[in-house]
Amino acid sequence: MSQGEKPIPKWREDFPTEQENDDFITRRDFVRFLGLVSAGFVVGNGTLFVRSLWAEEGPFPEVEISGAMDLEEGQWLVFNYPDDKTPAILIRRETGEFISFLQKCTHLMCPVTYHPSEDGHGETIRCHCHNGEFDINTGQGIKGPPRDLRPLRQVVLRVEEDRVLAVSLNEIRFS
Repeated sequence: MSQGEKPIPKWREDFPTEQENDDFITRRDFVRFLGLVSAGFVVGNGTLFVRSLWAEEGPFPEVEISGAMDLEEGQWLVFNYPDDKTPAILIRRETGEFISFLQKCTHLMCPVTYHPSEDGHGETIRCHCHNGEFDINTGQGIKGPPRDLRPLRQVVLRVEEDRVLAVSLNEIRFS
């Protein structure tokens, strides 16, 4: 290095890229790319939504729920219906009747649990992820984020003398 030259900084030696050689992306190009990606997401989600509306369900299997007759009033259990990967909750209400719902909260698919009457509040189904609460009669959200969404999907039951069978799912209702 001669006497009048400035020393080259260490970072310049490690990263010898000149700014003139950089590829510049204009704001316009960036916004176009962002718009294209966003449009792709909209089309993909729209396609999934439309397919879910026209998807045919059934026929549903009849599944005997083991352990159902052993439940005492105010107790519940988890079983799989309509397939081995979908959890459902069977509740023996305080009145003795059985009711069942799919166990996934309609907000973010967290598991829901049954809670018997306590402190003057009636029986409810709760999601502990965001303090959501569902009406036990209808599955409709009554507290927290689920109250503005569709209700829990109810499992249709057939109760015989010595067993409880899951026979189908109710129709999807949008409120």
